[in-house]
Amino acid sequence: MREIAYAKLNLALEVRGREADGYHSLDTLFAFAEAGDLLDAAPAEALSLEITGPFAGALAAEPDNLVLRAARMLRDLYAVREGAALTLDKRLPVAAGLGGGSADAAAALRLLSRLWRIDAGEGDLLALAARLGADVPACFLSRTVRGTGRGDVLHPAPPEHRGAPVLIVNPGVPLSTAEVFRRWDGRRGGGNDLEPAAIALVPAIAEVLDALRAGPAARLVRMSGSGASCFALYAAEGERDAASAQIASAHPAWWRLASRLR
Repeated sequence: MREIAYAKLNLALEVRGREADGYHSLDTLFAFAEAGDLLDAAPAEALSLEITGPFAGALAAEPDNLVLRAARMLRDLYAVREGAALTLDKRLPVAAGLGGGSADAAAALRLLSRLWRIDAGEGDLLALAARLGADVPACFLSRTVRGTGRGDVLHPAPPEHRGAPVLIVNPGVPLSTAEVFRRWDGRRGGGNDLEPAAIALVPAIAEVLDALRAGPAARLVRMSGSGASCFALYAAEGERDAASAQIASAHPAWWRLASRLR
């Protein structure tokens, strides 16, 4: 069995404030690309995880890997006696503002619920997802939703951009979410309140945004999450592909993903 861990994008992200415990309250619009990491599962007596793919080197299959944590929590909650041999094909860069581990954990919940034939409703699995991280519930749904609280209180949102061609670009520099939030200066505006803090840490983000905006066909250009990945939406796949080719020529070291929004 296979699940896609869909790449998460923030079409908008407003930081409402810093809470007493150090976390931040947000108001964000989640959307998801059709592409992402791939998670495979096969029946087995024990739980195991193998990580492959172009970004496998940035991760280790240690016990606190989010995929294994999700698998153990699901198995324990529903008293499952089976195991699973899991293989994660890590195709998205790590620490990139694309959901990463949260999307992988969410895919594990969806995939193992099928493999283990668990009779659980969406609400039950969302509650379990929330225990794994603030982004995991949205990643579990993998559809356009508005997130408030820490991003884990979800509200229906119209899928205005469903099917829109999207180009995601990363300059190849990992970025700590915690450090970006620490650098947030309280200012708002610009579609993603974390952009100034992220750019201060990784100036190449500004170059990526400029490169995406340089294409006249881009309808919306933003940084996703806490960075460093940025994206642009287009009206047609040909416009997206032309922009991708132009950026590849000018910046061959940058990572790119051409997809569509779900």
